Amino acid sequence: MYIGEEEVRACLTYKALIPAIRRALIDYTAGRVEQPPRTILRAGNAEGANNGWFAIMPVIAGDVMGVKTVTFYPGNVALGVPTHLAIIELLRRSTGEPLAVMDGRLITEMRTAAVSAVAFTALAALHFEIPPASLGILGSGVQARAHLEAFREVWPELKEIRIWSPTAAHAQHLAHEVHARAVSLEEAAAAQVVLTATSAVEPVLQGRWLADRALVLAVGATGATVRELDDEVMQTSFVVAESRSSVERESGDVRFSGAKVEAEIGEVLSGTRTTIPRDRRVLFKSVGMAIEDLTAARLVWAACVRK
Repeated sequence: MYIGEEEVRACLTYKALIPAIRRALIDYTAGRVEQPPRTILRAGNAEGANNGWFAIMPVIAGDVMGVKTVTFYPGNVALGVPTHLAIIELLRRSTGEPLAVMDGRLITEMRTAAVSAVAFTALAALHFEIPPASLGILGSGVQARAHLEAFREVWPELKEIRIWSPTAAHAQHLAHEVHARAVSLEEAAAAQVVLTATSAVEPVLQGRWLADRALVLAVGATGATVRELDDEVMQTSFVVAESRSSVERESGDVRFSGAKVEAEIGEVLSGTRTTIPRDRRVLFKSVGMAIEDLTAARLVWAACVRK
């Protein structure tokens, strides 16, 4: 069975995906997921920032196994081609039978936003005395849009959305589309919650712009040698990781700043960790994991089988 992107779009909803991702993150931290480090190869197609990469992400969990092959080509923006492209193969764990092969581009987009929605719900409840109402977004691409859609499922108190992009016209376009405001970088960074979803290779968010008790959700700057957050952001924040080992290995923001990962989000979700500082900044860093792709792919496959 091959499942293309349009069928994935018809089958996968944030309403179903967000709670499934929550359970998957708990299972990962509890050791119920077998997930080796992803293998990443540089494509060698160009010099510098436009050099793409190709990654292989296998995982076993529950009654299924899977592998995602994913590419990231920053230079695709200029070609009108998605920067992330992927294929996911889903297999039955008990027999090894292939169940489905599906397009993984939209799954990658949605599961990333769903992880942030899960982290936001858990961290905001512990970090803020009253629910936050303002969101600053750094970036105006696919992930900015996906996160807004996911946040609508879990954040009814959201009243103010501020958007900044390196390309002002892109920020204006997205702001008009989602009834937000296009603002300066400093104003976006001063919101109560800040989402960084950039393709930066050097820091764009500076700690001096952040509120003292900001919650930062960092999903951009893909790779161990690139950054979107400066040292002050990293070193003044209580850092919560999607996965300690993955973030410490694959996040340039963590590796180059010397920041310490204080907790894993699965610990917060399971109740193993019940407190998060309210008197300092909190930073959630995610780099993406195969268990998230497997979780989404299983939902898509199950929905298609029911049809």
